[in-house]
Amino acid sequence: MKTPIITIVGRPNVGKSTLFNKIIGSRVAITAEESGTTRDRLFHKVINPSIDFFLVDTGGLEFGKGENTIEDDMQAQSRIAMEEGDLVLFMVDGKTGIHGQDYKAAELLRKKVKKPVFLVVNKCDQYLDEAQLADFYKLGLGQPHQVSAMHKAGIAMLIDNIILSLRERHFIAKDDKEYKKMVKWEDAHTKIALVGKPNVGKSSLINALLNKDKLIVSEIPGTTRDSTDSVIKYQEREYNFIDTAGLKRPGKTGRGIEKFSALRSMASIERTDIALLVLDSSDKISHQDQAIASYIVDAGKGLIILVNKWDLKGEDAPKEELRRNAYVSRLKRRFPFLAWAPLIFTSAVTKKNLHAVFDQIDLITKERRKRITTAKLNTFMEQLVHEHRPTGKGRVHPKIYYITQPEIEPPKFIVFVNKKNAFHFSYVRYIENRLRVKFAFTGTPIKIEYREKVRS
Repeated sequence: MKTPIITIVGRPNVGKSTLFNKIIGSRVAITAEESGTTRDRLFHKVINPSIDFFLVDTGGLEFGKGENTIEDDMQAQSRIAMEEGDLVLFMVDGKTGIHGQDYKAAELLRKKVKKPVFLVVNKCDQYLDEAQLADFYKLGLGQPHQVSAMHKAGIAMLIDNIILSLRERHFIAKDDKEYKKMVKWEDAHTKIALVGKPNVGKSSLINALLNKDKLIVSEIPGTTRDSTDSVIKYQEREYNFIDTAGLKRPGKTGRGIEKFSALRSMASIERTDIALLVLDSSDKISHQDQAIASYIVDAGKGLIILVNKWDLKGEDAPKEELRRNAYVSRLKRRFPFLAWAPLIFTSAVTKKNLHAVFDQIDLITKERRKRITTAKLNTFMEQLVHEHRPTGKGRVHPKIYYITQPEIEPPKFIVFVNKKNAFHFSYVRYIENRLRVKFAFTGTPIKIEYREKVRS
């Protein structure tokens, strides 16, 4: 079920990050008076009583700086709004008024974006009358939406108008009869997203699993423009595979489309149960691959690493084993935080090891739903502390009182302690490693939260 994406765009320092923070209800974005504080795109799911949506803070556009022009920056942002965003919030400053760059940005949005664009006039600490709004109407983007992000004024009405627009565009609302049917259908299928850099063979792998050429396959990176669902039946079970456009690492230069790319892929990771990180065996393991893996782990999703294009002709078994061992060594160096993720060497051409993908999916699904009793956990913790007492980093000696598991998918543990800050980070890592040795949790991140408990 598609979750709409709302993008916030506009000049630097008009209050985009402040609006983002107020809508999601927490201070995720850094806000400051200095222009350009938001360095990378921020992405957050907003739970709404009617329609949930993803909100994206695109950061300040550096208009006319360096080699970039306003046209270059807005073309890149408009392209994302067209291809991946479902509604655009174009923010301007209600105190300083319309800037010349706002006119250029509005013109490009009118010409390029075929989806709704809301003009949001920020910093309206007092309601502006029609005469005061006259200049904003000149942007040609319709009725201005007045807000004061700092004081949260007008935001509830803005969200109501967003939801109304989404309903008009036939996004399924929670009170719609179809919504429960869709949720029930999705819950009945394990959702698996294939993610990775462009051109690593994601679409080819799904075609091989389907035994037919359903998806467009091309040597040109970026052929897959959106996420595509494919239900695959294997040994009487059905799996929903989601192919996604290639993720790109946010560009350090802040130029071009890379900084604002991959919204659909990120949405697919949020929606999935298990992500298959596809690597090209003929390519180097890059920072992009590490960034994608980190995003999967942060989202709490199951993970399988697929090393694709493992099909050299004329290679005998000993040579393949040597090549595999060398690749595994490189993986361990580049992904030291993913020792728990299964690794499968595959080929979409020869269909090598594709059956193993389903076996691992079934195993990880069970592992993500595994719940350990409090009694077993505390027996484990007593033994762990006996073997290696907690190491501290201050005057307070760290103590562990007990541990419990309140959640699954992913498994989450709460460790009750005397002082959270007293524990050295190495001991936190030690607890996770020992949990995995004792209870496995193959293919899934686990979350450990430390809470202070006052002992009477």
